[in-house]
Amino acid sequence: MTAVPSRRHLSVVAIAIFAIPFPATAQETHAADLLTVGHYLDMERVGDPQISPDGNRIVFTRSWVNKMEDRFESEIRIMDADGARQRRLLEGSSPRWSPDGTRVAYLAPGEPSGQQIWVRWMDAEGPPTQVTRETEAPSNFQWSPDGEYIYFQRFVAHPNPWPIDLPAPPEGANWTAPPRVIDRIHYRYDRVGFLDEGFTHLFRVPSGGGTARQLTSGEWNAGATFAPGVGNVGYNLTPDGGTLLFDGLMEDADNRYRESHIYALDHATGDIRQLTSERGPWARPLVSPDGRHIAYTGFPWTSQTYKTTELYVMDADGGNARLITRDLDRDIGSLHWSEDSGGVYFTAGDRGTMNVHFATTDGEVTQVTEGNHMLSLSSATAAGRAVGTLTSPHEPGDVVTYDLTRAGEIRQLTEVNAEVLAGMRLGDVEEVWYESTGGTQVQGWIVKPPDFDPDGSYPLILHIHGGPHGMYNVGFSYPYQNFAANGYVTLYTNPRGSTGYGTDFGNAIDNGYPSVDYDDLMAGVDELVDRGYINEDQMYVTGCSGGGVLSSWVIGHTTRFAAAGVRCPVTNWISFAGTADITVWGYYRYHGYPWDNPDKYLEHSPLMYVDNVTTPTIVITGELDLRTPMAQSEEYYQALKQLGVPTKLLRFQEEYHGTGSKPSNFMRTQLYLMKWFEEYGGQPKMTTDG
Repeated sequence: MTAVPSRRHLSVVAIAIFAIPFPATAQETHAADLLTVGHYLDMERVGDPQISPDGNRIVFTRSWVNKMEDRFESEIRIMDADGARQRRLLEGSSPRWSPDGTRVAYLAPGEPSGQQIWVRWMDAEGPPTQVTRETEAPSNFQWSPDGEYIYFQRFVAHPNPWPIDLPAPPEGANWTAPPRVIDRIHYRYDRVGFLDEGFTHLFRVPSGGGTARQLTSGEWNAGATFAPGVGNVGYNLTPDGGTLLFDGLMEDADNRYRESHIYALDHATGDIRQLTSERGPWARPLVSPDGRHIAYTGFPWTSQTYKTTELYVMDADGGNARLITRDLDRDIGSLHWSEDSGGVYFTAGDRGTMNVHFATTDGEVTQVTEGNHMLSLSSATAAGRAVGTLTSPHEPGDVVTYDLTRAGEIRQLTEVNAEVLAGMRLGDVEEVWYESTGGTQVQGWIVKPPDFDPDGSYPLILHIHGGPHGMYNVGFSYPYQNFAANGYVTLYTNPRGSTGYGTDFGNAIDNGYPSVDYDDLMAGVDELVDRGYINEDQMYVTGCSGGGVLSSWVIGHTTRFAAAGVRCPVTNWISFAGTADITVWGYYRYHGYPWDNPDKYLEHSPLMYVDNVTTPTIVITGELDLRTPMAQSEEYYQALKQLGVPTKLLRFQEEYHGTGSKPSNFMRTQLYLMKWFEEYGGQPKMTTDG
């Protein structure tokens, strides 16, 4: 149940939870040295670094909090490849170098409205050129190999009126607007709202500006996306620019679960051929530099809940398709061909970390980078000089560079939060492995307060991730460090169902969620209690989305927690399936439809165990949430009220799924949780001027 930020761009949005109190048993600390809620307003972000074809310059986005408008704002910056001479370049986002390195294309507001594609020449002064003037915002653009065109995707309206013979209103009458007529399964989406009638298609426009030409058309969506028409199309061009490869499904995508194909569009004729034949979620085609092979991701279709995404290669005509990451059993991302077309570089999440790997076209896989970090592969030169972002337990994300062709140094190029964290005492982060039911080994991490004393007694927060198929990792966590600053030990784990441990581990909750994941979470708490420094009267549980599912499940199955923060949960799988924005996903959650197999849906619904709950529980959800709709929280809140369990319902304004998209709501989430835990045995709020 991952949130997305916009209709046309799918990107994962981190759902975080924050601040907490001071343990009476902690050593004396000084608030000036600790990470407070207020410091969040000074934190910055970097992203989307792109290296020039000659490897000499890097453009990237840098974001900060606009404290007056309660939002993040960003600009495009440029620096030398060694990090020197960093400076502002442009207002905008998504910078992309032209193939010859003479220009940068980017997105920025333009005429007639909304985001448009612009181009700036990098070897001359003067204003940039607005390339598109679309009535629907273009997005997800890329250059043609010769630099003559820019390809992009955009929405194409396709209204489907259903007229009736309504009498004309009297002159001056104020009649109610007509109803919204809906005939699709997926007609709304979180962080978007109601979807307009129409489809997503691919276009190209001359890179100097002009009239855009629509390349795909019809009553279907380009793009192998989670919901039809929402998110980025995976597409790429052959080196000669003559063929456009793209993913999508040209028939009945609205009712097809995890199905898509790779297609080839011939520019000369306009003909479209389907290259993949086996049923599956095939996506992200990338043509080799010599034009002979196409790399792509996916797996043969399965109804099981989770399957690792694998890397395949086929010949340019669609023949000789083969799996080249057979033994890796990890999800594949960020593809980049080697210069000699001998293999593909890619990222893979593994046991809470992310590094770059390489697979030859013959199926030999090696790991390129190593480290206890989350490392991205954003772009690379033909010679293998790569840029990405890196974050680790005590390092917020920064731009880094490294060499794909040989293992070695990863060089950090930015330090955007160095001043904020200067002199700050952060909590240690300890990796832990422990045994759960059936002998399963589970990984987690413990964030400890500064000046942690193993002989002390500390409150514990168990924080549960969403997804449910997601992976907690070793990246810097502002909320957990803030918990630590307020004297809490935080435990976050990857129970069965998590990604990063292979298909069998991730699929362990197939047709049974929640189930063994609960066992894994409780085994993790037992592990910390056995260490002797956790106060068992001061244990708390929280999480959002899938974490909201499990936190509400936890308090229906144990009374060991003093209070709970249930955030954006699913509490009734039957009502969820028909009311969430991802309806087909909801109907595949368990075997059979709810009307065929209601007992199964109810067996795993936290609402059915609410009569066991005695834990004081605060329920927090965004008013606009379409992923885990507000009614899920209302059902649970009202049931707690009927049973006399101490509870409050917080309906966060201007928030879709999660409650942290706006800086003020990010901080409110933290502070309300802090206040709730304090009322039920937690520590008093830290006093600070920070």
